Amino acid sequence: MIFRLLGGALLSLVLLAPAVAQLTVLDQAQDNAGGVSAAPPPVCGTQPLAIARMSWPSAALLAEIHARVLASQFGCDIKVIPGDLAATGSSMGSTGQPAVAPEMWVNRIAELWNPAIEAQMVRPAAPSYVETSFEGWFIPDYVGAAHPELTAAAGLAAALPTLNGGGKVRFVSCPPDWACALINRNLVRAYGLGNLVEIVEPANRFEMDNLIGEAVSRQEAIVFYYWQPNAVLAQFGFRPLDMGAYDEANAKCLASLSCPSPAPSAFAPETVVTALSEWVFTDIPTIAGYFQRSALPLAEMNGLLAQLNLPGATIEGVADRFVAERGDIWRQWVGTEGP
Repeated sequence: MIFRLLGGALLSLVLLAPAVAQLTVLDQAQDNAGGVSAAPPPVCGTQPLAIARMSWPSAALLAEIHARVLASQFGCDIKVIPGDLAATGSSMGSTGQPAVAPEMWVNRIAELWNPAIEAQMVRPAAPSYVETSFEGWFIPDYVGAAHPELTAAAGLAAALPTLNGGGKVRFVSCPPDWACALINRNLVRAYGLGNLVEIVEPANRFEMDNLIGEAVSRQEAIVFYYWQPNAVLAQFGFRPLDMGAYDEANAKCLASLSCPSPAPSAFAPETVVTALSEWVFTDIPTIAGYFQRSALPLAEMNGLLAQLNLPGATIEGVADRFVAERGDIWRQWVGTEGP
């Protein structure tokens, strides 16, 4: 009798065991289904995002503009810090901070930039500007309107005799101790303009701007050298002349005092990028994506610099105005990932 009772109890336990196990599994599954999943990482990370504000106006404007857009559109905690090419490039390459340098002229710090790239500490997100050519020759827009055929430096030899009553046309170059002065002298020879232009080399940047401004106010037919981004090119109406392709060998000769036979070449292109520390791409890819879309047309920056020259204007005020008025530009940077 005892054995029958024990056998029955054991049988009952055996029969119940699968059901208990099944119930336990179901309960665990239900617990997991009803639990709260891990929250996604913050779009901007958990620490303030440091952006280098370089000392020159265009880079400072970019830093303040990006700080405002990232804060308003992504909720980022932004820290804008002082920077310069060498110190910022060195710090990003060794420590990964700051996270962003919006206008890095990498050709000028190649000895810092290239090792940092090789060590996978920094990476260019995008060009700072849509265009890559920053130097060239320009004509006032009224000259271009009167001579629509004049679109390239190579066309100057044919066009100049029809300007300025057949007399020599002033070519406003840069100060004589600047490298561009020598290049411009050799380019005048390369294009066969020696008997058609009077080369004027101002003593300094201030005199250079005054000469151009005075010529424009007189509606004088001039040709001049300039670079971008720059306020002057937004304050008056100018047209760039096509300088043709960049030829490395020709450009090397143009930069030499003893260039025997100058041949045309565009000015050397510059690599100007928005630099990000590598961890931005891996840890906060949405923000990296924003910067990969953030190239600004040079004409826009020229306009911002012109605003900055107005009485009472500040970097911060011009950045505020850009964000308030130029959503057509910066919303493209935010893209579909922005809220």
